[in-house]
Amino acid sequence: MTQTQLSRTVAPTGVPAVSLSGVTKSFGAVEAVRGIDLQLQPGEIVAFLGPNGAGKTTTIDMVLGLSQPTTGKVSVLGLEPRQAIARGLVSAVMQTGGLIKDLTVRETVQYTASLFADTRPVAEVLENAGITGIADRKVAKCSGGEQQRLRFAMALLSDPALLLLDEPTTGMDVEGRRTFWSAIRRDAAQGRTVLFATHYLEEADQFADRIVLISQGRIVADGTGSEIRALTAGRTVRATLADPDTERLAAIGGVEAVEVRGETVLVHAKDSDAVAHYLLTETDAHDLEITSKGLEDAFLSLTHLDEGEQ
Repeated sequence: MTQTQLSRTVAPTGVPAVSLSGVTKSFGAVEAVRGIDLQLQPGEIVAFLGPNGAGKTTTIDMVLGLSQPTTGKVSVLGLEPRQAIARGLVSAVMQTGGLIKDLTVRETVQYTASLFADTRPVAEVLENAGITGIADRKVAKCSGGEQQRLRFAMALLSDPALLLLDEPTTGMDVEGRRTFWSAIRRDAAQGRTVLFATHYLEEADQFADRIVLISQGRIVADGTGSEIRALTAGRTVRATLADPDTERLAAIGGVEAVEVRGETVLVHAKDSDAVAHYLLTETDAHDLEITSKGLEDAFLSLTHLDEGEQ
């Protein structure tokens, strides 16, 4: 029996990969997590975003069984987190630590494999992580991105049903990131669930099926990248216009800000149609373009809004 078959047999079916219900976590008077309800389904790739101190790490620690919730319930594949980990159903790739610098890449994976009763072949995980070519290199000689891919290979050994990643592509070059996300996509297509925390908003937008945005210990948004962006009202109207009347533009209903960059004017507004109508009928503006706000705008707007409600 291969390790893939083992994981499919042991992992419970018909239950969420991760389930958090009414979860809170306090450290004395500090409420790090203030009531999270979240479910991840098998095969989903989910980005976990939030500013520093939002509660991301605390939440992930509870999913990994490293700490217990103050109130609420956390389950992984229908089991207590530590039970799921003991069965080899969960692996984590952290940003730092965990490597012996005097070993080679291959020796590191072989040593890790020796700690399990049954694993995927070493050569297979090296290939999936895109590090076969550096297998004989000492860990100390590997770049930060190569070391991160080595951690990924180590995490794949147990063929986990759930993979948690903390800033997974930090230090990777463009090719390394492409190889990494191709491997993640292949695994997700076969049912592996991936939860990753990142500061690369573009990466979350491009590769995640869902984005969960957390702020002040609470989930403030949960959806696809386009759904998250849609939560931020307004668009940006860009046009080429010499000497724009900024006061007149600012007076249009719904206009939030006006920027002038040479002969380009950018108007941030809730009612982009009114701005476009003015520019096209009352000015010499041309090359007009209307764009929705990006994920970064939504991230800042939603997290700042939540902070303002405290």
